Amino acid sequence: MDPASGGSQKQDPPYDVCELSMILHQFYLNCLAHASYLIGDEQSQTAVVVDPQRDVEQYLSFAAERGLSIRHVILTHFHADFIAGHLELQEHTGATIYLGRSAKAEYAFTPFGDGDSIELEGVRLGALETPGHTPESISILVYDRAVSDSIPYAVLTGDTLFVGDVGRPDLRAALGWSANDLGGLLYDSLHNKLLALPDSSLVYPAHGAGSLCGKALSKETVSTIGVQRQTNYALQPLTKQAFIDLVTADQPDAPSYFTYDAVLNSRNRQTLSEALTWELRPLSLDDCLELQKHGVQLLDTREAGEFAAAHLRGAINIGLRGQYATWAGSLLDRERPIVIVTDPGAERESALRLGRIGFDHVIGYLDGGLASAASRPDLVSETTRVSPERAAELLAADPALTLIDVRAPGERSAKSIERSVHIPLQRLAENTRDLPRDTPLLVHCAGGYRSSSAASLLQRAGFTNVSELAGGLAAWEASGQPVVK
Repeated sequence: MDPASGGSQKQDPPYDVCELSMILHQFYLNCLAHASYLIGDEQSQTAVVVDPQRDVEQYLSFAAERGLSIRHVILTHFHADFIAGHLELQEHTGATIYLGRSAKAEYAFTPFGDGDSIELEGVRLGALETPGHTPESISILVYDRAVSDSIPYAVLTGDTLFVGDVGRPDLRAALGWSANDLGGLLYDSLHNKLLALPDSSLVYPAHGAGSLCGKALSKETVSTIGVQRQTNYALQPLTKQAFIDLVTADQPDAPSYFTYDAVLNSRNRQTLSEALTWELRPLSLDDCLELQKHGVQLLDTREAGEFAAAHLRGAINIGLRGQYATWAGSLLDRERPIVIVTDPGAERESALRLGRIGFDHVIGYLDGGLASAASRPDLVSETTRVSPERAAELLAADPALTLIDVRAPGERSAKSIERSVHIPLQRLAENTRDLPRDTPLLVHCAGGYRSSSAASLLQRAGFTNVSELAGGLAAWEASGQPVVK
């Protein structure tokens, strides 16, 4: 699968695997910037999977190819940005589920904390309680017994320690935990537990750049304790309060689905295969229109250019080739069913990637895609996309035109277009009442992906004179138009 469309990449470790008697393999899911791991012991033919994504076929295939049986699955914490595949792996393999000792869940699990270990013939996995990002967070010490049974070869740090950053402590406020309290626990976990490990121990986190579980994650997905001790801004000498102030400041807005996913990861929910069985049913155009009348959300997952050329009225555009799941979780209503409109053949991927964040309320897809509306032009709208040069002309000619910048605050503070109004995309729907309805609206983002979603939200809200800047701020700058810095 194309990584840009949400596929996983298998990541080889930065060492000669001939040095090891175990298998330590990283799987990286680009669209969620999520890293999961399989540790294999060939002596006992046993595998352990840590922080799996919900579609688990890759772990099953990888293990089968190497003659391994997946017998254990560990969650380092209740993830907020995706639904983990622990129940799916248990269904397929009967694997035992492990959670931190302070975790509470509806399904059976083995508590895993300081002093606990999973003992295999050539591999030992030890638990390290590292609360802070969440109360139940743990890290996993990995010992290759052929190298050393006392010095951890690697540590899987979950969302406690990233390459270049640490986990944010502000995502559990809705569940009764203050950022200050968790920040203090995070400081202790980092300084008393993880920084006490040898400099040589490899650091394998659960996320890389692009994740909203931190604010400065590196694009690198593996490091060492020694390198992080020297270069990670949050691990430099600081008082506990100074650390708390630092890691709670300037965090990006968390998508609204984060608390929902964190809670769902503790529940005994349906599996992904069960959800997809009834979600992937074809619906006629008339069926879709009738459902739309009753509050169903039409989600168009095609490319922005295709959507702009023609789309069903009232549909929201979130393209598959971007951060589809994250934006779907931010912009769609969890309480209202979803019908997918997409290119024929992309229906399953559209639903599966929603399933990765627990959005199992898809009730079908438009059979035949937009082509099914070819004889009904009255149902189809378009969005005007204007070049930077034309946008500059429109701004100069019409002082009433409202230019809306839907980028994130950090992007906005770096540079912007004069006269633009800043409304981050995730806050657009709740701020439409403040926008004029009798004058033109021109929307832009960094490159055109988010502006298409923004324009579709505005059109759904009843704004009739909406256009978007093709290519976003990047195209504006490339054409020589001025920006404010």
